[in-house]
Amino acid sequence: MGYLFLTLAIIGEVIATSFLKFTSGEKSVWWAYPIVGVGYIFAFVMLSLTLRQGVPLGIAYAIWAGVGVVAVAIISWLVFHETLTWQQILGMVLVAGGVILLEAGGKHES
Repeated sequence: MGYLFLTLAIIGEVIATSFLKFTSGEKSVWWAYPIVGVGYIFAFVMLSLTLRQGVPLGIAYAIWAGVGVVAVAIISWLVFHETLTWQQILGMVLVAGGVILLEAGGKHES
């Protein structure tokens, strides 16, 4: 159940971070602010529930941050047509590898 809450936390954070794009620049829109606020509040509540379920903080945060960074980079490329260089793609692969190693190396209760 902890990892379900973590998945929801990641989704909330990625949505909130992606909508930050609509709150900046010349074409900022007012309706994006509530989405950002609610998304971040939701994400932190879900992260709290993740930790309450026994997922270690270091593991939860690493997965949350790593998946979030990669997801936002991909969304920025797909939706906002921002550039994605081979160095950035390599960085995303390394982030994913680091998250996998952290999870694989963590102690798991049976």
